[in-house]
Amino acid sequence: MDWVRGESIGSGTFATVNIAVPTNGSTQFSSLTAVKSSDSHNAGLLKKEKEVLDRLGSSPYIINCFGHDHTVENGNEFYNVFLEYAAGGSLANQVRKHGGRLPEPFARRCTRSVAEGLKHIHNRGFVHCDVKLQNVLVFDNGEVKIADFGLAKEKGEKQGKYECRGTPLFMSPESVIANEYESPADIWALGCAVVEMVTGKPAWDVRNGSNIWSLLMRIGVGEELPKIPEEFSEEGKDFLRKCFVKDPTKRWSAEMLLKHPFINVDTSSFEKVNEPLQSPSPRTHFDFHHWASPSTVTASLPSSLHGAWCEWSSRSSCSPESRLQQLVTNERPENWSESDGWTCVR
Repeated sequence: MDWVRGESIGSGTFATVNIAVPTNGSTQFSSLTAVKSSDSHNAGLLKKEKEVLDRLGSSPYIINCFGHDHTVENGNEFYNVFLEYAAGGSLANQVRKHGGRLPEPFARRCTRSVAEGLKHIHNRGFVHCDVKLQNVLVFDNGEVKIADFGLAKEKGEKQGKYECRGTPLFMSPESVIANEYESPADIWALGCAVVEMVTGKPAWDVRNGSNIWSLLMRIGVGEELPKIPEEFSEEGKDFLRKCFVKDPTKRWSAEMLLKHPFINVDTSSFEKVNEPLQSPSPRTHFDFHHWASPSTVTASLPSSLHGAWCEWSSRSSCSPESRLQQLVTNERPENWSESDGWTCVR
């Protein structure tokens, strides 16, 4: 073993994240590296993430994976994945650090990087399924990269009948009503992330006392769309309109969005406007908080809403009422936009 487990960065239900410290003059890591580890009995998602990263190949807009190994520590066997360390933390960190919102020029640069990353992911036949600020990293050189592929899937891969992927505040209408998780769902989530970047607030106004059931109904049924910030530039507003299209077949793709004037600008001009943003407490992309991305919850659909729900869910393989019963609950999470199981310790 050419490394030892260094400073703890974060911990979750099934994995921990530490700095990987080389030993005995090892040159295994050319730079500061994070190691994400799960015990051998709970390593399924981590192995899936490693497989997806390997199949995606190299991209300047996606987190780099440096390999994996198995170790035995204190009598326990671990599966370890070595990943790039992001000194700037996540975009969620940056929003909090900079007073609750990012300057629009910097948001444009970040958005372009995420769109480039999604283009690469989709062209390689995958869907990320959990695009949000917590899963986008900022590096000390100003680069922005997509991370956390634990929920990613191949295009066309069939879902379990009641399987729910992602974070409710970022879920697309077709994901809610028809259990569809294809590349357009990532574009909808990108729009939600852009809103949160420039406002510091979720794209959906979730009031005190709201529950998951009411949010999913708003996303999937009727014509309501996430609110577009009034203070946003006209180019930014139009960009969001291209993301927030209820019909996924009419939603713009990542490749199309890269030609939109909001982000179709020489990236060097972004660098001149903003120096790289850095977090005072460096973290990696394992900056998760208090609520589960994948969840199975229960409640019932009022008969008065059944007709509207059916109209939106004609492509679903199961009845809308049955699906909603599996997805909704009267319980309300502490933070609708965050994920469960991770505690930052720095």
